[in-house]
Amino acid sequence: MKTNPVGWFEIYVQDMPRAKAFYQAVFQVELTRLNSPDLELWGFPMALDAWGAGGALVKMDGVSSGGNSTLVYFSCADCAVETSRVVDAGGEIIRDKWSIGEYGFIALVIDTEGNRIGLHSLK
Repeated sequence: MKTNPVGWFEIYVQDMPRAKAFYQAVFQVELTRLNSPDLELWGFPMALDAWGAGGALVKMDGVSSGGNSTLVYFSCADCAVETSRVVDAGGEIIRDKWSIGEYGFIALVIDTEGNRIGLHSLK
């Protein structure tokens, strides 16, 4: 394999306005509507020539949010900053920032749709 194993991620939601507000508040970004005839997708800012994977919030009939066993980690300069915004944005902190040794720091949170996400930083 010549690339990193993850090329795209999707976070399924039930209430798109609520979910968009959560992610935009926590990460201080603007999501962009992506064209799809059957799905409502709002993409995170992405650069095709940059490191990491792009992804979107997705609302699809028949697919519920929360309760899955896949964890998406968002890269942060200092994950304590994003964690500090979670509760005010309507989410829940599962575990505040902690060290994972030489690999940096992580925090675990739950978004407004019941999805567990990770935050990762090197400091």
